[in-house]
Amino acid sequence: MASRLRIGIVGSGFVARFHAQAFVNVRDAEITAIASRNEKSASELAQLCQTLGVGSPKVFTDVRAMARDESVDAIWFLAPNYVRVELIEAIADEVRSGRAALKGLAVEKPLARNLAEARRVLQAVEEAGIPHGYLENQLFAPSVVRGKELLWRRGASIAGEPYLARCAEEHSGPHRAWFWRGDLQGGGVLNDMMCHSVAAGWFVLTPPSLPLEALKPRSVTAQIACLKWARPEYAQKLRDAYAHEMEVDYVNHPAEDYASAKIVFETPSGNLALVEATTSWCFVGPGLRLTFEVLGPEYMLAINTLAGEGTIFFSRNVQGAAGEDIVEKQNAEQGLMPYLADEVHSYGYIAENRYFTECFLKGETPFCTLEYGVRITELLMAAYLSAERRQTVDLPCPELEQFVPAVAQGTWNPKMI
Repeated sequence: MASRLRIGIVGSGFVARFHAQAFVNVRDAEITAIASRNEKSASELAQLCQTLGVGSPKVFTDVRAMARDESVDAIWFLAPNYVRVELIEAIADEVRSGRAALKGLAVEKPLARNLAEARRVLQAVEEAGIPHGYLENQLFAPSVVRGKELLWRRGASIAGEPYLARCAEEHSGPHRAWFWRGDLQGGGVLNDMMCHSVAAGWFVLTPPSLPLEALKPRSVTAQIACLKWARPEYAQKLRDAYAHEMEVDYVNHPAEDYASAKIVFETPSGNLALVEATTSWCFVGPGLRLTFEVLGPEYMLAINTLAGEGTIFFSRNVQGAAGEDIVEKQNAEQGLMPYLADEVHSYGYIAENRYFTECFLKGETPFCTLEYGVRITELLMAAYLSAERRQTVDLPCPELEQFVPAVAQGTWNPKMI
């Protein structure tokens, strides 16, 4: 086994900075390359990597060239949703042709904009023979991992398996314009963030000794809405905020800023279990809020990232620049505010990157591969279809294979909820 995994990162946005910070705590890896069409942000990320001591990466504007570089053993794919199929197929082509050799390819959530694209990604990577993994950080969040271990070892082993997981992720909105664009991102908050909540709920309800596929999705019932950002005054704020990047038009082409879904699973023992997932871009609170609740016959688990490690208070006389130095998606600079001492640890990025590094170095198959990412995408598309038709979607549903949500097509009417 090689002693060190040399990683190339595709993408140089917000989540790439989280990953770079996480690699400070991964002993057996270094970041040797960054590929991005935005050479300026790629150079800034490369400088951050040097400052953090996680590598001195080369900067590429061509993913094919990066894949061929002999200093790259594996790729962490963190680029935007609308370029994923194109760029991943290019990477796979380099490997399949023999021009490149990779020990692994890890792809950030969500896997794709729709199920057809997700299957294209998986097919390209598997045909090239590249070991792969699905980067879903909440499956590695220490509170979630430890909570699952405790509830199954102490609760389920005595009283029976859990039957309900409630998972939510809420904040005030994304950082970049393309996230708000249904055509580029694949939808709104449902595609962007419910992938987290669905995956986490599925994970905690799965017996620790069994693969995630042991739980079989049976039906999805969902609702979407644009509660805040389609209001004229907020639609104008969006337009103004991102005018320097691209048009974001929530008057004529809104995406949902709120989504809820109920997913029914059949457990290996034949029981039914339910995941209730809720996500929002219209939560105005201290910052990003992640909540998890799991109920079983004689026990419960509860996690809230904004009710954890500490709080700090600043009076109205303490005035400074707006930022996110206390918590991700911070909405205020004064008052009593919760803080996380180490967000990359609390959100699971450190454990996630350590795990995939070890898997690729050892040649082991991760427990969450791109196949799991495809399954999550299928559930998200079922949720969109359910919301559009206002009815439960039973699974499997062949119609999902070519389904593209109305939000992604720019034809969704937010008043029809």
